[in-house]
Amino acid sequence: MKNKYNEIISSLTDKELLFHLYLTQIIILFISAILGWILFGDLSYWDHFQLSDPNLYKVGLSAGIVVVITDIVLMKVLPSSFYDDGGLNERIFKGRHPFHIIVIAAFVAFSEELLFRGIIQTKLGLILASIIFAIIHYRYLFNWYLFLNIVLLSFVIGVIYQWTGNFAVTFIMHFVIDFLLGIYIRFRHSLKRC
Repeated sequence: MKNKYNEIISSLTDKELLFHLYLTQIIILFISAILGWILFGDLSYWDHFQLSDPNLYKVGLSAGIVVVITDIVLMKVLPSSFYDDGGLNERIFKGRHPFHIIVIAAFVAFSEELLFRGIIQTKLGLILASIIFAIIHYRYLFNWYLFLNIVLLSFVIGVIYQWTGNFAVTFIMHFVIDFLLGIYIRFRHSLKRC
């Protein structure tokens, strides 16, 4: 199954890969709208998205930075096979303009946090939201370390949501993680060419 997945990913052009990334996030937003309507019957889940919360920066920003620093340190000390996702993250970010990385990180963080924290975790709980979050990151299922990493990260994000009651905080955290790691991948790739 892993080989088939890697074949499919390697057969896609960068443009097709980007198209599928955005399409996946649009599908997640569509699922959010349907589940939000089914589970809430209204838009009350938006009450859990408060941009004026000081925890956005005190908790979301700082937690995101801690996760990125920890991840980069572990990338340096662990065997490279631990971080092998089939090259997908590198293909997405390596040649991307920093502004485009901001757009990707914001879109992914918003759509995923809306669904997994704002809707699923609010109605069905932390454990179910975290397990589903880990499973949709399909490529990590083939690497025990990345799967363990994404499950743990999902639980941490979920606990932060339970603590703050605000998925804008987890959106900021998720955005910071995706953006900084995207920038790291982009510039690490650029430095290898020099």
